[in-house]
Amino acid sequence: MKMEPLLVVLCALCALPGPRSPVAAAGRSCADTRQVYSEKGYSTNTAPLTHISGKTALKPHGFLPLTSLKSRVDSWDLHSAADFFRELIDLSEKSMNQMFTKTYGRLFTQNSHVFQELFVELRRYYSGGSVSLSEVLSDFWSRLVERVFSLVNPQYQFSEDYLECVSKHAEQLQPFGDVPRKLRVQVSRAFVAARALSQGLATGRDIVNKALTADSECVRGLMRQWYCPLCRGMPSLRPCHSLCLNVMKGCLANQADLDTEWNNFIDALYQVSEKLEGPFNIELAADSISVKVSEAIMYMQENSISISTKVFQGCGSPRPAPGRSKRSPKESGGNKRPFRTYSAEEKPTTAAGTNLDRLVTELKERLRPMRGFWVSLPHTICNDERMAADVTNEDRCWNGQSRGRYLPDVTGDGLVSQINNPEVEVDIARPDVRTRQLIMELRVVTNKLRHAQSGQDMDFMDSEWCRWSAGLETPLILSHYQLEISSSKTTLANASTGCMVCSLVLQHRNMIHS
Repeated sequence: MKMEPLLVVLCALCALPGPRSPVAAAGRSCADTRQVYSEKGYSTNTAPLTHISGKTALKPHGFLPLTSLKSRVDSWDLHSAADFFRELIDLSEKSMNQMFTKTYGRLFTQNSHVFQELFVELRRYYSGGSVSLSEVLSDFWSRLVERVFSLVNPQYQFSEDYLECVSKHAEQLQPFGDVPRKLRVQVSRAFVAARALSQGLATGRDIVNKALTADSECVRGLMRQWYCPLCRGMPSLRPCHSLCLNVMKGCLANQADLDTEWNNFIDALYQVSEKLEGPFNIELAADSISVKVSEAIMYMQENSISISTKVFQGCGSPRPAPGRSKRSPKESGGNKRPFRTYSAEEKPTTAAGTNLDRLVTELKERLRPMRGFWVSLPHTICNDERMAADVTNEDRCWNGQSRGRYLPDVTGDGLVSQINNPEVEVDIARPDVRTRQLIMELRVVTNKLRHAQSGQDMDFMDSEWCRWSAGLETPLILSHYQLEISSSKTTLANASTGCMVCSLVLQHRNMIHS
């Protein structure tokens, strides 16, 4: 919970007449209180040495009573997942460089920039760049067919315009067979799922950080339950469990309204995780790049005669290379084979081994208990023995005024139930704007995760079809929605062209009118 760096807490908030006389109270040592104060991470320079009657100003620095809760989301280990996925891309490129250098020698090193550009774009896509995987792979195959076509026809000299003609005919000729389509399907759905998962985890962490804030009424209740016992000279006395629940339910009243969308978000994360350890396995997809490219090159060489003949028919007869006599495509095949495919033992592997299985398993174990996070949060806090007394110890706890049983009833969950909260004054007249913004962020990322489960990247879907299917008559609605998303600081690449916008506009409009 983010607080003012120098929050002045007046112990007079809870200074009630005690059993001791002023003289006796004045001589009472604050050693125990100072020790507890120090254990909480605050400087004892602001804590008195002996009890002071009346108002006592304490200035705790960085009072963060809820920061331990953020560690539950941080335990998703975002850095490990992100680093692992990046490592797979690095290992895939390294494997390709090693195997292709060994297999093709100078033929590969002279054209290595074609492959380097592919992995640069894959990294940029995974890192959140505005990159279309389909376009990246299409461009790669176009550049590759130009290089391979030149190498299987060394007796000819090809101009840039001629090679451009070759690449334009590639879709019709299918010089690499069905390999490009297979690689596109495997790589696209795996990378889409991996990126959506990483972005989803980061969004979840950010939403928790944004949501765990406190207003002045919440701060007053928190300080009264946790720090008034210090001022009364009872540093070891913990708040009664029911008192803690009322304070935390009041503080987290608006956040409890996140619970439905939060549960949908957690479910979507879980389902994408399952895809990654199954049909969308990014480890297998990254490993397959070198193998699939090698198979494609081999296919083109084996069919070079028929492919070259069709190209010559469509693009014209090329000029013979200097010092070489012109031969027919049949003669150019020869017995020399500059390309070959991998044998089984040569197929590249990753040093990561089965780390993906372990990573996904651990992530799923951490996601399961995150359902119902916001509604159960007050109970999570108050069940911590460091935060409140046990429910069986209700007669020997701090009830907000002294040691004894806490008598008021515990309020229900959610904003409306806090109308009679005895500890925290909550304005239930209007919903919290920040909470509404967070709900929209959750809907956006959940929708993206759901589409990632079928290998669809929401940033690069056809907005025209979506606009028609949603019955939207004007793009102004999309523009308005984009501004709403922008105002909530949600990162959404190409918001005006994403189907996610179309599918959520009506939800947003309903929220405005509700």
